[in-house]
Amino acid sequence: MSARKSGTAWRHANMGRLLNNAVRRFETRVLELMSARGHSETRSAHVSLTRNLDIEGTRLTELARRASMSKQAMGELVDQCTGLGLIERVPDPSDGRARIIMFTPAGLTWLNAFREAVDAAEREMRAELGGSTMDVILKGLRAYGARFDTLEDKS
Repeated sequence: MSARKSGTAWRHANMGRLLNNAVRRFETRVLELMSARGHSETRSAHVSLTRNLDIEGTRLTELARRASMSKQAMGELVDQCTGLGLIERVPDPSDGRARIIMFTPAGLTWLNAFREAVDAAEREMRAELGGSTMDVILKGLRAYGARFDTLEDKS
């Protein structure tokens, strides 16, 4: 029985699924570009940590909140990325009992390569969809998701 006849077509064409498919495609491409540049150490799950980690460091509880994950799940990602040498735990100067998660020098090199891969993937997407379509998508997504953006622009 076809999806249309069974009344489930909405499951394949709703906005959430379409956005999720686009994110999966985009992040897969970014990781392919990273791997081609010699950074095959990370997986898509690690992006949840690195995309939410401030350059000056972030507490684990804040990372988990930003990524909408449990503290335990984020802790596992922190352990994995620590093992990869991308991040480290350092004492929080404002609270000796707490730890801050920070990029290592190797992690900052990785982050720069990640930025370049994201830029390349965006250029590919722009070439495929066209400039005006890409501009509309970016404008719409910025407006729609603005109140959920958990990072401050500190540049």
